[in-house]
Amino acid sequence: MSLILIQALNGLQTGLVIFLAASGLTLVFGILGVINLSHGSFYMLGAYLALSLTGMFGDVFLALVAGIPLAFLLGLAIEWLFIRHLYDRDHLQQVLLTFALILIFNEFQQVVWGSYPHSIPAPSYLANSVRLTEGLSYPVYRLALMAICVALAIAMALVIQKTRIGRLIRAAESNREMVEALGFDSRLIFRMVFATGVALAATAGMLAAPIESAYPGIGDRVLIVSFVVVVIGGIGSVRGAFIGSLLIGMADAFGKVFLPQFSSIIIYALMALVLVIRPAGLFGRA
Repeated sequence: MSLILIQALNGLQTGLVIFLAASGLTLVFGILGVINLSHGSFYMLGAYLALSLTGMFGDVFLALVAGIPLAFLLGLAIEWLFIRHLYDRDHLQQVLLTFALILIFNEFQQVVWGSYPHSIPAPSYLANSVRLTEGLSYPVYRLALMAICVALAIAMALVIQKTRIGRLIRAAESNREMVEALGFDSRLIFRMVFATGVALAATAGMLAAPIESAYPGIGDRVLIVSFVVVVIGGIGSVRGAFIGSLLIGMADAFGKVFLPQFSSIIIYALMALVLVIRPAGLFGRA
């Protein structure tokens, strides 16, 4: 029971971090219609931002406060320079350009931070562990990480469902021409959505950095898993991304313990199973 409890917590923590990254990808893919292969690079940049800003401020949460606006501004710049030219082009051109961005960001990371892994310390006030049972404890930082991810997920749902900007985003996804006919600039809406996706991926990287550290290529697996989550949950569905992320997190955590020889393929088998039953994903539209 102790093993099951600890793996359930690990799966929940992994799933919630994946959700932050995958939710940004599903927003960009579902609303802008852009296949963004560089999304994992923003997770990597978030981890390295946490490294640099924690060195400056001495606390990863202060680094988070400074890093999120920087990531958002980076997203605005990238959308204006590159992504806005892809909206009316085919997916092959989107793939080629965003793959080029991966190469650029990887080279930038090597030049600025080098090729060695770097550890990021958790805040000293969250360095302890909470006793769950007589012989089982769990790091406080991981629990705080889960709480922050849940709070961000709730805030995201409220913004999309209850606010004016959320209604505009949903309207632009459904009928961009009608939104423009009503006097709104759909290009500006798309730019804000892309920047939000970048900020979410970077936030996930910054939050996970004290657990995973920062190292070259850290965003590659996150990109693949995020696409798996988008496929499972349904393109454009934030709710689907949340459910899919939790399923992936639990499958990965328990698979490593109970089926270690198949742990590397379990999440892909789960995706294949969902596609057989619901080809558009759990909450996607055909």
